[in-house]
This record gives sequence, structure tokens and C-alpha cells, in this order.
Amino acid sequence: MIRPRTPRREQLGEFLAARRRAMSRTAVGLPLTSRRSDTGLSREEVAALSGVSSSWYTWLEQGRDINVSRQVLAAVCRVLDLTAAEGEYISALAEQGKEPDPERAEVLPVHLQRMVDAFDFPAFIVGTDWSIVGWNSGYEWLYPRIADLDEEARNLLSLVYTDPQLREMLPDWERDSRRFLAEFRAESGVRLSSPRHRAVVERLRAESEDFLLQWAELTVERFTSRIRNFRHRDAGLLEFEHHRLVPSDAPDLHIVMYVPTTRARPPKQDRALVKRR
Repeated sequence: MIRPRTPRREQLGEFLAARRRAMSRTAVGLPLTSRRSDTGLSREEVAALSGVSSSWYTWLEQGRDINVSRQVLAAVCRVLDLTAAEGEYISALAEQGKEPDPERAEVLPVHLQRMVDAFDFPAFIVGTDWSIVGWNSGYEWLYPRIADLDEEARNLLSLVYTDPQLREMLPDWERDSRRFLAEFRAESGVRLSSPRHRAVVERLRAESEDFLLQWAELTVERFTSRIRNFRHRDAGLLEFEHHRLVPSDAPDLHIVMYVPTTRARPPKQDRALVKRR
């Protein structure tokens, strides 16, 4: 019987294959041969080191809908030297279940908008596909163009790769864009096969060569609070602490906050100027 493929499992297989090809042979105790470099394992070698049959592991990389136990997946993670974030990512993809249903855009509760309006520092709210669904006056001061964008264009990941103004604001765009992309992949997980998330990725694959190259790297990272720098056209170089909150009553929305250090404090503005979705 030929095992069917599913978008979720194909996503898993693509990731495992990339990590397998990048593995060091000597790191897992395999000898070098005259016909092989140190980089890259065969499917048969990963299967043997993980204690599974080569047919089963081949089906896994091919995106077949097969049973995957936690113990076996943990063995594969160990052999491929995956990080904790990467392990969580593939575990979610390996779970059996129906594919994501078409999603409607998240609705922003009024009380969350009121909360970010109360902050005297830049803050905004994103949905699962990183669409920006709300923001405050501090964020509009930091990134004025947000108020003029059409609703369809207000996607954080898309803007990072396609908006020259936002790119100009990031002194280390290469590092920041890669970090954003790794976090987007980790957070999206099984949703990457949903229509909304596929639309974001496919649009960027068509519009940005940088995205195309970085997406192929298949990086996965959890979000962590950190220092972020921005270049403001009027205020110069600014430094913020980048934090994120997940509301318990709206877990599909994330509140992103740029808390000023002593070097960055946006001026107070009339919050009535902020446009809302």
C-alpha cells in the first residue's frame, strides 16, 4: 500500500532532508570515504543511527502519512543534532490530524487596542500570519508608513522584505530578517500549509530574492526578548527592548512591544491620530 502524502508531512520531510544533508559524518562517528565529503548523511545512515528501518525513514522524508512515535522522533532529533526549537517544530508536524482548515483573519478585541494605546512606547498586535491588526501612536511614530498601508499590505514579514523604508530602519537588516524568518517558521508550524500562511510565503517568494534565499535555509528559532536597534529619520539611532505577550483570551494574537532603554523614548502623541483596523 502506497502511503499518502500530506502538506504537513511534506513540510516535515523537507526539513529533515535539509538537516540530514548538512550533518557532519564525523560528528556522528561515521568514517570518511574517498567518494564522500564530511558533510551529508544518507537516509540509510540516519535510519540505522536512529534504530528504524530505512523504508520507514524514507517514507518520513517523502512526506508519507505514517505513524511516528515520540521515542523514534526523539532518536531522529538526536542523530540530526536538532535544537529544542527544531525538535518542537518537527514534533508538531509529525502529529497525526487533519490539515489546517481555511482560516479567517483574527478579529482585534477592543480591550487589547485600549491596552496598547495606554503604552507610552511603540507596540503593535499581529495575527498568526503576522498581519498587523492594531498599533499605537508610539509605533506610528517609529514607523509612520503603517498608517497609510492598505490592510492587505500590513504584514510584518512581508514589510521586512519588501518595504525600503522599513529596511532602512534596521541597521543590521541581514541579522534581523533572518531572526524574524526563523521565528515565523517556528510559530507557524503546521499552519504553514494553511491558505493564509501559504499566501504570505508564496507572495514573498515571488517578490523578494532575499526572502527566497533565506527561506531555503529552513531556520527555526523560538522568540526571545532581546535588544533591538532602529534608525529613526528624525531621532537617529534608537535602542529598545523587544518583548512579546500572548493574551490568554486571544492566544492567536501577539502583542509586540518595543520598550525604550535610556537611549530611546518616543515623544507622547495624540492617540486619536492612530488608525485602527
